[in-house]
Amino acid sequence: MNKLQNRLRGYGPLIIAVVAALLLLLWMTSGDISTAQNDREDIWQDPEARPSRVQVETLVAQLYQPEVVLQGQVAPWQQVMVRARVAGDVEALPKALGASVARGDRLLTLSDDARESELAQARAELNRSEADLRGAETLRGRDLSSEAELLRLKADVARAQSDVTRAQRALADREPRAPFAGVIDRREVELGDYVRPGDPLMHLVDVSRLKVTAQVPQQKVGRLALGQQIRVGLLNGTELSGELTFIASAADSETRAFRLEATLDNPDQLRIAGGSATLRIAQEPRLATRISPAYLSLGDNGRLAVKYVDNADQVQEAAIELLSADNHGAWIDGLPLETRIITQGAGFVRPGDTVEAIHGNGDH
Repeated sequence: MNKLQNRLRGYGPLIIAVVAALLLLLWMTSGDISTAQNDREDIWQDPEARPSRVQVETLVAQLYQPEVVLQGQVAPWQQVMVRARVAGDVEALPKALGASVARGDRLLTLSDDARESELAQARAELNRSEADLRGAETLRGRDLSSEAELLRLKADVARAQSDVTRAQRALADREPRAPFAGVIDRREVELGDYVRPGDPLMHLVDVSRLKVTAQVPQQKVGRLALGQQIRVGLLNGTELSGELTFIASAADSETRAFRLEATLDNPDQLRIAGGSATLRIAQEPRLATRISPAYLSLGDNGRLAVKYVDNADQVQEAAIELLSADNHGAWIDGLPLETRIITQGAGFVRPGDTVEAIHGNGDH
């Protein structure tokens, strides 16, 4: 036992040195760990301490002429399919296909089919009825004829007059006439054809003026008013001007769109009726900003929005109204007069974030 104690006393200084070394190593290690933890915290905290960088472009609102643009169709000012009122053979076609006609011009002639004789017979019957009525009136004045007889003869005269009118109309219907000035655009019969009442004879159109029809969505109908000037663009590049003359009071039950009509002059008799057209209806000028459609996004409410940086270098998101768009850009309303639009980095920042705004040329 004494030997063991003596041996431990001999190792005493060595044990003390080892313990001291372990304590020193533990102290140094704890310091490194604390420094590493501090460094790691600095790394994570640095992005929050430094504002995000976004690229911006300063845009200024300009005076913009908005338009309601619609797709429509051009139609003749007047058009009608002239149909046969009586039966008969086509005996004459005095107007050629494509010929211009004045109102009242004869378009064709059908066979007589005893209509002249029927008219002569009806007139003779009328003369007889009128003579009988005059005789009865004379006798009535002498109390030699009854009131009932007089009334019967008056009815006979009225019936005979109706027969004459009917025979005259049948005779006139042998020669259909143009209801308005226009052009014979299509002919459905040839010489010798037999027609029945209701058969189509000729299609007559008036293109001295034109009308354009279109459907306007219910979101835009409130911007339109009768009398507004319109521009009509055709597929061949021709552009005509006209006036808005009709807007439906109720929307179509299927499309929920409102029908409109515009009229325009056609002094050169352009052959454009039946073709498609683009209608442009100018609105009151307003301030708007022109931007690239790539800068548009959907806000939380599902509406189109644009992110920009305000004077305090904070991100703002504005709900905008899209006025028009084409291959070169979009006109929008809803931004301040002068705006720093975020052109790059908008997807990494949120409204309210403080950012470092850098212009495309590198300026702050």
